Amino acid sequence: MFDNLSDKLERAFKLLKGQGKITEVNVSDTVKEIRKALLDADVNYKVAKQFTDTVKEKAIGQNVLSSISPGQLMIKITQEELTNLMGGVTEEIKLGGNPTVILMSGLQGSGKTTFSGKLANHLKNKRGKKPLLVACDIYRPAAIDQLHVLGEQIGVDVFSDRENKDAVSIAQKAIKQAKENGNSVVIIDTAGRLAIDEQMMNEIAAVKQAVNPDEILFVVDSMTGQDAVNTAKAFNDRLDFSGVVLTKLDGDTRGGAALSIKSIVNKPIKFIGTGEKMDAMDVFHPNRMADRILGMGDVITLVERAQEQYNEEEARKLQKKIAKNQFSFNDFLAQLQQIKKMGNVKDLMGMIPGVGKALKGVDVDENAFKGIEAIIYSMTPQERETPEILNGKRRERIAKGSGTSIQEVNKLIKQFEDTRKMMRMMGDKKQMAKMMSQMKNMPGMGRM
Repeated sequence: MFDNLSDKLERAFKLLKGQGKITEVNVSDTVKEIRKALLDADVNYKVAKQFTDTVKEKAIGQNVLSSISPGQLMIKITQEELTNLMGGVTEEIKLGGNPTVILMSGLQGSGKTTFSGKLANHLKNKRGKKPLLVACDIYRPAAIDQLHVLGEQIGVDVFSDRENKDAVSIAQKAIKQAKENGNSVVIIDTAGRLAIDEQMMNEIAAVKQAVNPDEILFVVDSMTGQDAVNTAKAFNDRLDFSGVVLTKLDGDTRGGAALSIKSIVNKPIKFIGTGEKMDAMDVFHPNRMADRILGMGDVITLVERAQEQYNEEEARKLQKKIAKNQFSFNDFLAQLQQIKKMGNVKDLMGMIPGVGKALKGVDVDENAFKGIEAIIYSMTPQERETPEILNGKRRERIAKGSGTSIQEVNKLIKQFEDTRKMMRMMGDKKQMAKMMSQMKNMPGMGRM
C-alpha cells in the first residue's frame, strides 16, 4: 500500500539533506518532486498543486532547530498537510437512530456487499450492536446469496425477498422487521452497476427518500484511482452521502483516491478495507495514514489490534507459568493464533517504524505459521506440555507426522527453548539486573 509514493517522497526529502536552512531556492526542487510523486500516484492535479503550494508556503522561512535537519522539518510539514488533505480528524459512524439505518452505495465490483458484511461484523463485535443485513440488489441473485453466506459466517441476520422487485418496499419491510426483532442497526446493500446510469441513481435515491438513512456510505475501489474520485462526485451530487469507504487498500494501490477524494467531494473517509477476511477493515485515521505514507509506521493501530486479542486473565496465567518455567508448546501455539487474528503478517510488520521499508519487495508467506502449527499438532499432549522429553526418536516421528524434516523440527524446538529462556530471564528481576549490569560494561553502552 502506497509503496511507490513513499519511495518517491523519501527521495524528494533527500534533496534537502545537508542544507542548513530552508529557503525558497532549495525548497523548490523538493516541492516539485513531491508534486510529481503525487501526480504519479494518480492524485488530482488541482489537489496536488494546492497541496504543494501550501507545503512550500509553510516551509519557507521556517527556522530549523539545531536538533533537526531541514529534511526532517519538511517531513513534519508534509505529514501535517497530508493529514489535513485526508480529512484532518477521524470521523465516527453515526449510530443514533432506533434502529440506525445505513445505506450502502457504489458501483458493482467495488466490494460493497463484502463491506456490508464487514461493517455488520465490526458493529456487532466492537460496538455491541445487533445488526440486520438487507439484500436490496434486485437484479443480481448472486448478491443476495453472497449476503446470506456472509451473514451466516458472522452470525448476523439477513433480510431478503427474492420475489419482490421493488427495492424501496424491501428496505421498508426490513426496517419494520428490525424494529420487531430488536435490531439496533439496519445495513442496506443496494444494487450496483458497471457504470453510473440513471436507473440505478433513481432507484437508490428513492430508497434514500423512503428510509431516511442516518448514514449513506459510498464504497469505492481504491485501486481505480481518479476514476474512483469522479464516480464519488457523481454519486454525491445525487445522494449527498455522509462518508466514504475505501476498499482493497491491501492491493497494489497508488493512493490517488485516498489523497484526492476528501478535497473533491468534501466528505470524510470513514473506513478502509484491508483484506478479504471479515475482520480486515479499520476505522480511517488521517494522521495514521499520513504516517504510513511517509514510512513512519502505525504503532497505535498495531497496539489497538494487539489489545483486541489481549485477555487479562489468560495473560496472568501465562505470567505465572513463565515464572515457574512451565511455558509449553500449547502456550506457544496460543500466542501464534492470537498473532494470526491480528491480521495480515506483512501488514502488521509494516506498522512498525522502519520495518515497512525493509520489507519492500520481500514476500512474506502468509502460510509461514502452518509448518509450525503442523509440527506442534503432531506432538502428543504430553510432549506439548513437557518439551524436555522430545528425544531423537520422538522428533523423527513428529517430522513424519507433520510432513516436515527433522531439521525443521529441531530448529523449532531450539527456537522454543531460546524463547523460554529469555522469558524466564525477563521474569527474574535478579537475572535482569545482572544482565543490565553486564551490558553497561559493553563498548559504548556506558554513555546510554
